[in-house]
Amino acid sequence: MTRSGAYRERSFVLDELSDIELLRAHVDGRKHAFAELLRRHHDHLWQIALRTSYTREDAADSLQDALLSAHRTAGSFRGEAEVRSWLHAIVVNACLDRIRRNKTRKAVSLSPETMPEPSDERDDFAELEMSLVVDRALFSLPAEQRTALVAIDLEGYSVTEAAAMLGVPEGTIKSRCARARQRLKERLEFLRDPGNRK
Repeated sequence: MTRSGAYRERSFVLDELSDIELLRAHVDGRKHAFAELLRRHHDHLWQIALRTSYTREDAADSLQDALLSAHRTAGSFRGEAEVRSWLHAIVVNACLDRIRRNKTRKAVSLSPETMPEPSDERDDFAELEMSLVVDRALFSLPAEQRTALVAIDLEGYSVTEAAAMLGVPEGTIKSRCARARQRLKERLEFLRDPGNRK
């Protein structure tokens, strides 16, 4: 069998495995099992890192730290949650760790993709502008409140799932979300004025 044929056969077999089977295969030393797991969940994990971090650079660094940690500690996975939830928690924790480390020196991204071009015609960019306003309000929240709110309201996890992922009691998740929603409501109250939405 040719090398490319062997690769296709290996990829086909890995495609058929569940997430937990892939993680176990990785722990058992099977090549490409962890890569297949990441292929399935990378986009989701990247979005979590972006929503939790203050800059794209921090999101990228946190995601890399998280994936290295998951790769090394896969043997400690006990199967009490879905593999995707386990990976989600590792990414959130890596982001929070980086936020804590950066607290004394707030980083500001100067990359071109995070700095939109000024526009003369607001109508063409109304959706982008609204997104920036909401993102600014979201990122003004304390990290713990933001991660709880993202998990519940944006990612659709239940309170129980979010509590397990973040390692806090369910009541803490509920109170963090309630405080976050109240702060967002106060910060975005000006949007109720129709003149501010045109």
